[in-house]
Amino acid sequence: MPIASNDRPYSSDDDPRRTGAAGAGSAAAAQGAGSADGAARVAERVQAVPGSGIRRFFDIIASMDHVISLGVGEPDFVTPWPISEAGIRAIEQGHTHYTSNLGLLELREAIARDLERRYGVEWDPREELLITTGVSEGLDLAARAIINPGDEVIVADPSYAAHAPAVVLAGGVPVPITTRASQGFALDPKAVEAAITPRTKALLIAYPSNPTGAVLERPTLEALAEIARRHNLLVISDEIYDRLVYGGFEHTPIASLPGMKERTITLGGFSKSHAMTGWRVAWAAAPSDLFAGMLKIHQYAMMSAPTVAQYAALEAVRAGEEYVVAMREEYDRRRQLMWRGFNKLGLACAEPRGAFYAFPSVAQTGYDDETFAEQLLIQEQVAVVPGSAFGAAGAGHVRACYATSYDEIEDALERIGRFLHYAPLAK
Repeated sequence: MPIASNDRPYSSDDDPRRTGAAGAGSAAAAQGAGSADGAARVAERVQAVPGSGIRRFFDIIASMDHVISLGVGEPDFVTPWPISEAGIRAIEQGHTHYTSNLGLLELREAIARDLERRYGVEWDPREELLITTGVSEGLDLAARAIINPGDEVIVADPSYAAHAPAVVLAGGVPVPITTRASQGFALDPKAVEAAITPRTKALLIAYPSNPTGAVLERPTLEALAEIARRHNLLVISDEIYDRLVYGGFEHTPIASLPGMKERTITLGGFSKSHAMTGWRVAWAAAPSDLFAGMLKIHQYAMMSAPTVAQYAALEAVRAGEEYVVAMREEYDRRRQLMWRGFNKLGLACAEPRGAFYAFPSVAQTGYDDETFAEQLLIQEQVAVVPGSAFGAAGAGHVRACYATSYDEIEDALERIGRFLHYAPLAK
């Protein structure tokens, strides 16, 4: 069963030229917001979100040719044809109007059946499942639905660049918990519990992880669940990479653990597993009271997810499994090449067991992570993302994405090896 790759110019949800919390607007707009007049006109909570740490870096990428990009945060495969065809068929049949605010009932029912089959968790498709415009919208809805001004939300560090800003934009305070390569970048339950205060409202987890490729073993997940129950915390669980796990690991949604469904908002979708990033369709599952709050925001801010994309997603649930399996097998092949390759080059890299990212250390090169990424791009035309873009604990690492071809990864590793020969500590 063939899966098609997509040769295209650089484009990514990490691209700061797109409007978003991690890299919003143009440089001119950012400068305007920083002026005296601009500061008075822009809400304080928006000012509190730092500009993207990778904006200048990707501006350089945009001006160069023949770059091997290990920075793209999306599959290099095109959407499987039967799924795209379902979207085309929806257009042909005139399904181009709004759906219910909640999304197509048929899609919600299909997702509920699929999740029950795979994970044993039952969500009511009428009162607990909402179709969203990507997991990014689901994250925003979850944060705004539960956070009161000053509420604290515990997040992993490093973590996806939009997580902490989502908390800030909702009026909350992100509390970063350092994760370490020596522990596979998994959250340490003891560190989480030590960070809890009377202001702590929720725990935001995202495993498999962007940027580290980390997963949570079941005992760790059970310990976090016990902490959430004991301290009466809510949990936002971003599980967009749930289908992309390797080496015999099996993903466990935290909502499937005893006593957790009623306190967990689970976010998932089709972008990564089904190569559907541009369709902008995902889902959020939550207890009925939290679901009602999220729906209220969604119906005013978004109305409904794109209708054509919902029909494509329905086909993805019904008939997309063989494509998910094929893409996952190919990612696994690339994963092993990349993380073993980094270690052979002397860039210590913990084994990534999920998503499609490796997070090697570059501390031993004599460069900080931003300088390493910039110089590697300029000298060898290989793009990686500085780890500090994902939190303070990411400093000294870079994120490399293996959602690119095997041959390009081989070429990139050769170029990185050549670059390391001239790094400061190699001299």
